Amino acid sequence: MTIRDGKRWPITQLAVHAVTKPMISIIMPAHNEADYIADCLSAVLASDPGDYSAEVIVVANNCKDDTVRNAQGFTDQARARGWDFEVIDTPEPGKLNALNLGDAQAKGDMRAYLDADVIVSPGLLGQIVAVLATQEPRYTSGTPVVSPASSGVTRAFARIWQRLPFVTIGVPGFGLFAVNTAGRARWGAFPEDIISDDTFVRLSFAPSERVRVSATYSWPMVEGLNNLVRVRRRQDAGVDEIKATFPGLMRNDDTPRLGRGQMAKLALRDPYGFAVYALVKLLVKSPYARSADKWARGR
Repeated sequence: MTIRDGKRWPITQLAVHAVTKPMISIIMPAHNEADYIADCLSAVLASDPGDYSAEVIVVANNCKDDTVRNAQGFTDQARARGWDFEVIDTPEPGKLNALNLGDAQAKGDMRAYLDADVIVSPGLLGQIVAVLATQEPRYTSGTPVVSPASSGVTRAFARIWQRLPFVTIGVPGFGLFAVNTAGRARWGAFPEDIISDDTFVRLSFAPSERVRVSATYSWPMVEGLNNLVRVRRRQDAGVDEIKATFPGLMRNDDTPRLGRGQMAKLALRDPYGFAVYALVKLLVKSPYARSADKWARGR
């Protein structure tokens, strides 16, 4: 006998249960996300994974708020759907460590890595499963939409940012990316000393192996000029780090560049938004940005 989902299963029945219902594991690192994780989990649990069963693994890393308690409040709802659900509370900080802890517990044939402040649309999980249901390596994500911002500066920046080729073309994967078994075999543990886990994983796949689905997910952008500069500089540093540490991955970089003609069109279409975007880009490269190196997520 063994125990799964709180029930005792004979070994033979457990094997049949596992084979007849393959699983997608949704791994959710969370650091001090008490104000956001309920909306995230509610959306996930309203999803339809199609012919797959699902499990959710929340890895609360070094949380000082009610993230753990808020996540645990969804246990009964998940199990009522027949989903496995686990909350890991670790005192060790770091998103990459959290991803590795979640991976170590995951049982799914497919893995989706989801930030705890992202809201998935109802059809997204099913579309992801459909893409990943192949023996060939696949990486996939949805179509990102920036959540409504409180700051006027952030709203202006987001209007331009959402029109950049990186966002509108290809599969950027920020906030959410998923891989199948063959895809997950591309790397071992997440390297714990890198900044940009999504860049590392995305560039582990050739452009032809990456698939963007039409279903959307809502991704929050940080609030205010200072936080935008901090985050943009950190993101640039993360990409530079991948280039230096894993240069072989850069052969898979198909990030479209913003040409002068495109910039002119954006500036004419939204002068204020483009001015804010240009200011952030300028400040990212300035001594101002270097004096704000400490990472802090601003809402």
